[in-house]
Amino acid sequence: MVHFFQLFTSLRYDTTLCSIPDKYAGGADWNFKSRSPLYMLDYHRDRMLRAATHWGWTAAIESLQGDAGLARLTELMEPAASTKPSPLRVKILLTKDGQLSCEMGPTLKTSLQNLFPSRLPPPGAANLEGDPLRDPIYDVVPDSAQTARSEFTHFKTTERSIYDGARSRVSIQLTDLKEVLLVNNADGSIMEGSMTTPYFWRDGRWATPPVPSKFSWDAGSGGQDGTSRRWALSRGLAVEEVVSVDSLVDGEECWISNGVRGFCCGRLRLNP
Repeated sequence: MVHFFQLFTSLRYDTTLCSIPDKYAGGADWNFKSRSPLYMLDYHRDRMLRAATHWGWTAAIESLQGDAGLARLTELMEPAASTKPSPLRVKILLTKDGQLSCEMGPTLKTSLQNLFPSRLPPPGAANLEGDPLRDPIYDVVPDSAQTARSEFTHFKTTERSIYDGARSRVSIQLTDLKEVLLVNNADGSIMEGSMTTPYFWRDGRWATPPVPSKFSWDAGSGGQDGTSRRWALSRGLAVEEVVSVDSLVDGEECWISNGVRGFCCGRLRLNP
């Protein structure tokens, strides 16, 4: 039983985002400032706010709400981040009583088209202008165990034992070009990656496991509604669809994404 946990989200601090061309911005909904080094800040705030609302954390909700909440997050991160070499991985933590804190460390450089793709190219297709680069390619492995959905698979919290266990079973370190897919124990469908949202080529389009807007014991895959996932769905890069672990094919190309690295190419490895 989980007695204490915090909400958290991880995002990218990258000074190159302050001067991105309009073609990469794709609308201003991802950040309340027209130009900001904080990648998809609004989306990160929104996911934390949904979690705080679910658990009825009144003080935490007040810390995040409205433009004041977005400004509070910016003021938390930017002064400290601006003294360090960019880009950075920034982890924002929020307690039940509304206390915000952050941790930060270096992360890899990433092209703008991998942060703001205009599409995800189909398997084997040549890249067009604006497509994310395929290099480097991540090995993507389904977990050998299955996972029960819960509030802690729907929302991102510091209770990470499920994800740590999946990563341990395939021996992933933080800097490895490797990801593990969680499998729902109720129906054998893919829930999500341990640190990413996955996308699979199905029926001529990219499909990602479905996630309801509110936590449900029955609807959806049981995974999280990630920030980069929200970008992909809102811009028509992918659709929601149940993806069975039995449908995965060794060597097939896929994509994975998160709020730090953007969109990365992957290749399924069923016999790692």
